[in-house]
Amino acid sequence: MAKVFKVGLIGCGHISETYFKAHDYFNNIKIIKCADINLDTAKKCANENSIDSSTVEDLLVDENIDIILNLTIPKSHYEVAKKSLEHGKHVYSEKPIAVNFNDGKNLLKIANEKNLYIGNAPDTFLGGGIQKSIELVSSGTIGDIKLGNAIFAFPGVQSYHPNPEPWFAEKEGGPVIDMGPYYLTALVNLLGPAKLVHGVSTKVFENRTIGIGPKKDSNFKVECPTTYLVNLEFESGALIQLTLSFDVIAHQRNHIELYGTKGSMVVPDPNMFGGSPLVCTNSDTGEWVEYKTEDMPLGKINIREESLRANEESTRANYRGVGLSEMAYSIEHKKSNRCNGELSLHVLDIIQTTMMAANSGKTLDIKTSCNVPSFFNIEDISAIMK
Repeated sequence: MAKVFKVGLIGCGHISETYFKAHDYFNNIKIIKCADINLDTAKKCANENSIDSSTVEDLLVDENIDIILNLTIPKSHYEVAKKSLEHGKHVYSEKPIAVNFNDGKNLLKIANEKNLYIGNAPDTFLGGGIQKSIELVSSGTIGDIKLGNAIFAFPGVQSYHPNPEPWFAEKEGGPVIDMGPYYLTALVNLLGPAKLVHGVSTKVFENRTIGIGPKKDSNFKVECPTTYLVNLEFESGALIQLTLSFDVIAHQRNHIELYGTKGSMVVPDPNMFGGSPLVCTNSDTGEWVEYKTEDMPLGKINIREESLRANEESTRANYRGVGLSEMAYSIEHKKSNRCNGELSLHVLDIIQTTMMAANSGKTLDIKTSCNVPSFFNIEDISAIMK
């Protein structure tokens, strides 16, 4: 029987409800207490999920807690993760690992010194869609990948989030910090580490209007660039054009396309777990072959509702929390977890360097590299699934 790790959740905002659903899928994690800088918010979360609430300080010193689940806003990720490690707790954070590269680097240093684990979202690359894509790339189905493009573009979170201001704040906001981790983590797993980056950025709207909640119809100022057009070169030699935008009403492009010496591949949405990779290797017929993932454990559809995000299907597979569960399994069995600090720091390095490159107009080197996580095989998945 799997050991069940007791989890303390810090940050009871919009995303927390998604992680409580992980109890339905995984056998080795249990959120037993929650905390928030707003005590009323913590109490509400606790009542809704039949757990205890506390202050952040009391949760950090609770000896019953094995892992801190850090769901605070991005600018607080570093402080909460650092305090968690200093209190002897393993920590799994929402993306990104920090908003500043040196802070992320310091977290890895502390974790290594204390022999503690760091885990970090996104874990969507562990889903059926990206893992099947990795399998096809690794088997040489489309040959040596030389080129590709990727896009995330939609109008912004202000239409469906009651407190969207952090997504548009100076230094901590923008699409590279928000959605970049999904696309960059997927690309690193598919192509290996990134090498250098060049890009440009712009801000289309000076103000945004909140669409729901108690602040509905109120305006707030946009303090950061909201669209980035990026060229990424990977250590493998692959060149990828990446668009990340909060300024597009709708589009009909694929999330990720890869072009190899033997064919082309459409990679499913890296913000979700399922979806079918499409492969074309016949230049005469142009026929695309679909590789379905609906029968894979982390590819089965478990959501059937309309999404407010552009270019996102109404039926999706969403198993957020698998990275937390996989980290717990890795702790128990003394293995390296796949959503690990080294990968997350490399992604943060790409994020920060992209923003610097766009600001300066220069092509900049990525400072770090990383080992690509091993394929998430059926045996490893079965070990943590209910």
